[in-house]
Amino acid sequence: MGAPHISMLPVLLVVLFSLSGATLADSHDDFLHCLSLHSADSASISKVIFTQSNSSYLPILDVSIQNLRVSTSATPKPFVIVTPLQTSHIQTTIYCSKTHKLEIRIRSGGHDFEGLSYVSEVPFIILDLVNFRSIEVDTKNKVAWVESGATIGEFYYRIVEKSKTLAFPAGVCHTIGVGGHFSGGGYGILMRKYGLAADHVIDAHLIDVNGRILDRKSMGEDLFWAIRGGGGNTFGVVLAWKVKLVPVPEVVTVFTVNKTLEQNATKILHRWQHIGHKLPDDLFTDVTITKVNSSQVGKKTIQAAFKALYLGGIDELIPLIQDRFPELGLVKQDCIEMSWVESVLYFGGVSRERLDILLDRNALPKQTFKAKSDYVKEPIPESGLEGIWEKFFEKEAEIAFMMMVAFGGKMDEIPEAALPYPHRAGNLYQASYLVAWSKEENAESQKYISWIRRLYSYMTTYVSKSPREAYFNYRDLDIGTNNVGYTSYAQASIWGLKYFKNNFNRLVHVKTMVDPENFFKNEQSIPPLSSSPKNKGP
Repeated sequence: MGAPHISMLPVLLVVLFSLSGATLADSHDDFLHCLSLHSADSASISKVIFTQSNSSYLPILDVSIQNLRVSTSATPKPFVIVTPLQTSHIQTTIYCSKTHKLEIRIRSGGHDFEGLSYVSEVPFIILDLVNFRSIEVDTKNKVAWVESGATIGEFYYRIVEKSKTLAFPAGVCHTIGVGGHFSGGGYGILMRKYGLAADHVIDAHLIDVNGRILDRKSMGEDLFWAIRGGGGNTFGVVLAWKVKLVPVPEVVTVFTVNKTLEQNATKILHRWQHIGHKLPDDLFTDVTITKVNSSQVGKKTIQAAFKALYLGGIDELIPLIQDRFPELGLVKQDCIEMSWVESVLYFGGVSRERLDILLDRNALPKQTFKAKSDYVKEPIPESGLEGIWEKFFEKEAEIAFMMMVAFGGKMDEIPEAALPYPHRAGNLYQASYLVAWSKEENAESQKYISWIRRLYSYMTTYVSKSPREAYFNYRDLDIGTNNVGYTSYAQASIWGLKYFKNNFNRLVHVKTMVDPENFFKNEQSIPPLSSSPKNKGP
């Protein structure tokens, strides 16, 4: 989901907030003074404040920016980055940001597709939770506490240190921060067996707009519901999550079978659409579409990569696929047995030689990209798939893919309103699209963005409607944004109903209850109901 590149004029207009006529520099100095004045230990907080004049400012800003499209010389930069070491640092930062009218962006892993955890079009600071990464795994009770600044790779590593038969159903990109991933739902290769990461959150610690530290009991069930899929940087700062771990066998099986157009990919994919969501819960499958070199010299073709995780051994998997999906032609040589955590690295495209790569927050190369998402409820006919191939044959799709992730299983059993994430029963699969380009081509980024928009437009016929659903963690500003100032319910619902369907209404009411002045906000954060007569709400 590109972040807006904002001219200086509206920025300068926005900062003229002070009745005293304070300049921007004065306001910033006042903010820094506020941090020192209201900190119990001013020497302590001074060590975690990085202004633009600090030599560590740019390295800290850049280290966890994952989409280089929203990291250019024209991209707005934060006035200050705060990397808190203790909760009081966060409480003080919230208080001083409110007092001096600076917007706050909360970053855990920096994977927001539109950079909303580290970019704003008004004067802002970044609250970077990189130091809040403690993990406590309790194998006896099969639970864990994990702080929002940890990555899911760090979390997985701490689990497998203690158990070979416990896991957690989150994503396969191991550098993703826990805070953003859990707060947006968080799906992964255990989804069909166990549902989402957010489905397994049983408690949380949150600092609200008034600086109070709340747990599930003190925040109440409405707010606890909202933070499990309703998005980060909206309701407060979630410090840590208590989650239930899930059982997995010591040995699982994976495979990848590649089929090109010349190998009947279209018909095989068409068949997969009919059976992927009906396979046993122990079997996860997805399909990735890319353009590759053909066996004919100088020619290109389309490849469909069928990938699977089975919670069991090869000898059980082979007859299952041969019975339910014989068109794939799976043979034993295609399959590999490994541990669950190795399967995460396998699906993430990372070497499995050393598990400690899970601890490397910078193991994956940064990309310059634009992405979008959809949900498919009826199989796309072969003629429709052929239209997709035509889009991938266009020159802008040299580094592009479409991924189709089979739903069904546990996802069909969880009610749509159980959490803010609503995409449950009735979906055959989630479709996501991504196009990337080199950083050197950023000046020409519009041609690649135009390509993915054309693909998205083409898909309209074949995907969910009224609303056209989207996955919040694959953020896409094309589907609608809030205003810099006041945003009506009607305007926010343009994007909100796509991400949350009817759950958007409840999210707005929770926001109105816990943050009525809309302190925690971004271009796609839940707005509160206003007392303005222009907005009568849902």
